[in-house]
Amino acid sequence: MPLVIILTATAYLALPVMDRLTLRWFARDLDMRGALVANALSDSLADAENRSRKLQAILDRTLQDERLVAIGWCSTTGQVVRRTTRFPKDLGCEEARQLASTREAPMSIEGGPVHVSVHPIVSEAGPQGELVLMHDLSFIERRSQDTRKYLIILIAGLGGAMALVTVIVAQLSWRGWVSGAQALLRGEGLVRPLVPPSPELAPLAADLRERLRDLEDEVRRGQRSEDVWNAERLQSLLRTQLRGDEVIVVSNREPYVHERQPDGSMAVRRPASGLVTAVEPVMRACSGTWIAHGSGSGDRDVVDRHDHVALPPGQDDYQLRRLWLTEEQEQGYYYGFANEGLWPLCHVAHVRPVFREQDWEHYRRVNQLFADAVVSEARSDDPIVLVQDYHFALLPAMVRRRLPRATILTFWHIPWPNPESFGICPWRSEILEGMLGSTILGFHTRFHCKNFIETVDRYLEARIEHEHSTISFGGEQTLVESYPISIEWPSPEEAREWPSPGQCRAELAEGLGIPHGHRIAVGVDRFDYTKGILERLNAVERMLEKHPEWQQRFTFVQVAAPSRGALEEYQAFQERIVRATERINARFGHPGAPVIHLLVQHHDHDAVMRLYRAADVCMVTSLHDGMNLVCKEFVAARDDERGVLVLSRFAGAAREMPEALVVNPYHVEETADALHQALTMPAAEQRERMGALRSTVQEFNVYRWAGRMLADAARLRLRLRVSERVQRHRGE
Repeated sequence: MPLVIILTATAYLALPVMDRLTLRWFARDLDMRGALVANALSDSLADAENRSRKLQAILDRTLQDERLVAIGWCSTTGQVVRRTTRFPKDLGCEEARQLASTREAPMSIEGGPVHVSVHPIVSEAGPQGELVLMHDLSFIERRSQDTRKYLIILIAGLGGAMALVTVIVAQLSWRGWVSGAQALLRGEGLVRPLVPPSPELAPLAADLRERLRDLEDEVRRGQRSEDVWNAERLQSLLRTQLRGDEVIVVSNREPYVHERQPDGSMAVRRPASGLVTAVEPVMRACSGTWIAHGSGSGDRDVVDRHDHVALPPGQDDYQLRRLWLTEEQEQGYYYGFANEGLWPLCHVAHVRPVFREQDWEHYRRVNQLFADAVVSEARSDDPIVLVQDYHFALLPAMVRRRLPRATILTFWHIPWPNPESFGICPWRSEILEGMLGSTILGFHTRFHCKNFIETVDRYLEARIEHEHSTISFGGEQTLVESYPISIEWPSPEEAREWPSPGQCRAELAEGLGIPHGHRIAVGVDRFDYTKGILERLNAVERMLEKHPEWQQRFTFVQVAAPSRGALEEYQAFQERIVRATERINARFGHPGAPVIHLLVQHHDHDAVMRLYRAADVCMVTSLHDGMNLVCKEFVAARDDERGVLVLSRFAGAAREMPEALVVNPYHVEETADALHQALTMPAAEQRERMGALRSTVQEFNVYRWAGRMLADAARLRLRLRVSERVQRHRGE
């Protein structure tokens, strides 16, 4: 149909053009023919010029030509002195000359259109007059109709031939394409690298492979299910798919810290840690054992003789096994190799990693210490072990050697760098081999999974199946998958106990001395150079410079929980933040009313939730982050659907939360403009954005994160058990 339409339009536009060209060609031919007639009659007309009868006879005799309609004779004075019968009486010599000069405008007389040509007659005595010839154009119309008919037939035939060829080629191409697509759906060239797809289908194969991976993620995440993941559903998964299998969590940071107060009393607090925020609700649902380093001043006072303590306080949902490290071990393993080496290595924060041989030895020994604790806590030979974060890169392989049937799930909470960056680690092979002791190795994003697989491909001799995201090394297979971590969504009962946002704002203003009517922005982080606190303060300063109207109406509250203060880099970073805060307050603050409140202290969960509810804006400007849960906690706290989230594009959460104002924290102007946009955002737009964010965080909560990993673990455990039964049956 498009071809028919195009050809019809072409014919419609071409026919008038052809008519004009044909008329022009015939007019030129008629002029040449008229010149020949005039030349042939010139002598006769010159002799008969003074004899009217003879002149008239010559004109009438010449008119016998079928192509001539009328002839006129103009004297040298410009008068028509002789004419044939059909020559118009009202046509003068001057008008005839004008018609003759206009070839595209034929004259119409009785009988049809005519072409007028004027030819001067010159003799030896000089000009004798002009011969006006009127040529019949009806034959041109007949020929034009014939040409039009033939042209239409030609175009129709050409269109039919083109349509036929197009249909044949399309059918052949379509059959080949369908055959290739069916081959892709059968897995040829898609999951079998030895049978690559045809070149024209290679882009489709790549896209289809990516879509299948995304669909697999959606199915595993349960996006098509209307059920909300919660503790009960996670417990149901454990009962049905894992049948009450034992769950052991290993992390450096403990979920609760017992601190001995100066008055001798015991205080319990939750550390500022995204890991604890995510994993602790899962443990309450699983009722397993958590193994962690006991770092609190009162931790030894509350454990039993096996170094166990039931948590949470007063609920006793799970057991915490505390391990004790010497100061030298903690300095080398935690502050040294883990946080001066691996932490800056994995974060693109422009801080140079430091690797020391003695730190590596402590790291290896502490990993072995925790691996021994896992083996001692295991009540069966196939427990489910959840290894958390970069502190225990060697532990999976150590546990695998002692418990070959264990299902080990390692989750790397921080980013994974590209192979070139990771290659500077002197013990890169040992770390990769240790991590590949895992049954499942999880990262926050697909990008980090890709980086890890490429790193293994670069530095180890391993078999990698990119289509299935599996790595086979040392006779064991590891599934490398992305599991975006999240938080526990507040229950309706918990949300009802929260004070209103207005009350939280009033309490915050009273506690910090914030003037009435000020708009409040908050940042909640550990004191860490990867969190972009300095860039955030610079953006606040720039916003106040660009928009002076906010200088008397805006306050920024930065909670910076102390972290790794024994490290020189962190001490220097804290000093820079303090200096920047003092500089900005000196520029824009007033006595008793600073622009920036820097709160360098730990805040419990309830205090942080009150801060979120009091804020107009929450700023998360991480320079590089695996996920960052502050943004999700802020969204969960805003059941009034107010407030605006400014989120770094370099945080893993940015991919899940496009409704936030996503910024490049290195671009001070962009972040300052986003802060101004947040402060001036209409309430309706705030509700629309926050409503979408809350739906995302509520659906993709921490129970879904844990459920996905445990469901994958259950699938792999079932496969292992079936394989073992088949082998036993064959052995019999």
